[in-house]
Amino acid sequence: MKHNFKNLNIWKLAIEIANDTYVLTDAFPKNEEFGLKSQLRRCSVSVASNIVEGSSRSSNKDFNRFLEISLGSLYELQTQIIISYNRNYFEINKLEIIENKITELQRMISGFQKNLML
Repeated sequence: MKHNFKNLNIWKLAIEIANDTYVLTDAFPKNEEFGLKSQLRRCSVSVASNIVEGSSRSSNKDFNRFLEISLGSLYELQTQIIISYNRNYFEINKLEIIENKITELQRMISGFQKNLML
């Protein structure tokens, strides 16, 4: 069954996290242009993109597979955010804000997957 991705709360939060990631990485040092900055941005875009790609599939099984990929990218993003914080690229309050959103999206995707497979 196809889903309209624009109506999915998981997609909406993924887009918000991607936007937050772009803002956060704008202040990264120049030497990270092709390192963490680029990786964080691609990873955050991947989360939302895989939700969209999965939502276009004709079966819930296929959708679930793309949600797994999205969830993996989300955990990857979380790790890279922590590494960036440890490199002193931003303050603790910014880490807490984006990590809270990431954790919430992880929970939401997992819950969505459970309902999808019923």
